[in-house]
Amino acid sequence: MLERPLFIGSEIYRGSSYGGWHPLRVPRVSTAMDLSRALGWLPREAFVTSPRAKPAALHAWHTPAYVAALQAAEAALQVSDTVRARHHIGTVSNPVFPEIFRRPATAAGGSILAGELLARGGVVYNPAGGTHHGMPDRANGFCYLNDPVLAMLSLRHHGARRIAYVDIDAHHCDGVAAGFAGDPAVLMISVHEENLWPRTGELCDDAGGSGLNLPVSRGLNDSEMAHIREALILPTVADFAPDAIVLQCGADAVTEDPLAHLDLSNNAHWQIVAALKGLAPRYLVLGGGGYNPWSVGRLWTGVWATLLGQDIPERLPDAAQDVLRALTFTGHRLGRNPPEHWFTSLRDIPRTGPVRSEIFDRVAYLRQRWKNRPL
Repeated sequence: MLERPLFIGSEIYRGSSYGGWHPLRVPRVSTAMDLSRALGWLPREAFVTSPRAKPAALHAWHTPAYVAALQAAEAALQVSDTVRARHHIGTVSNPVFPEIFRRPATAAGGSILAGELLARGGVVYNPAGGTHHGMPDRANGFCYLNDPVLAMLSLRHHGARRIAYVDIDAHHCDGVAAGFAGDPAVLMISVHEENLWPRTGELCDDAGGSGLNLPVSRGLNDSEMAHIREALILPTVADFAPDAIVLQCGADAVTEDPLAHLDLSNNAHWQIVAALKGLAPRYLVLGGGGYNPWSVGRLWTGVWATLLGQDIPERLPDAAQDVLRALTFTGHRLGRNPPEHWFTSLRDIPRTGPVRSEIFDRVAYLRQRWKNRPL
């Protein structure tokens, strides 16, 4: 059993960008690292430098041809039309950039290592992980590799027989579903915005019996997510009795995200992080989406605080404020006049509201379907 939660990170994320126009041009993991250190929450003994996964480790799910294509793209900083068509590298969503292999291979290496570190139980946080769209032979939705799949395979290799995967990113986890559909030893729960790319994960889609998909309408608020947490996520995970829980904690479901249309505060994410913590001996929390540098950095730093059991201060100390004031978000209206509380606090004001009937109905439907599943 790990003596304390561990934070997996790397300096490769500092300054690495998908390009000046891409949603992933913003710093995210480095911000969470810097904020955590500024708050005194990340001592040297809690930080693990992420290794870069070697091709052989990636071949546990990705094809050798695809991994080789990523390496070749990094070496040449370009791809042929044939490679682009086959592997979807060099597209608008999945551009060629200087660290196109090293960066995702580092995130994947961290998630694979987490499976090993958790062999005897504990808590690990890898905010660079959560790239849940990657497919075996192609990039997909900004994701070149699928580190959640690789993490789950690593957990299984190191003794976890039953794994619950919970995904609260605004986008459906189509790559993870492709990896574990029909696997009776895996439970997948995804809460995602309806009709948002990749437009998979419909309510009726049970991923071959392994999944519960909850598409939600625009404007999902904290009260609705609290109902989903208490009436669907927690009882279903408890029923499943997993040996390990993997939580993909994408930050794109909060109000300020530029790519999604949900209305959560970061409190909703932290409450799920806390609630799942005691339901399995192994707990791995990953990052995921999130394209506003302030909302991502604040949310993911709060995830780490939650895993540590740290109280989140009402007002940040000057060193932490300096980290947030140094951020920029060029090319988007949200970066023109950021509100003062993005600099001075981690915690959002809760965004509560009425729970719509469709949320009650869909949660009840999924719970009943779970109860009626073949055993």
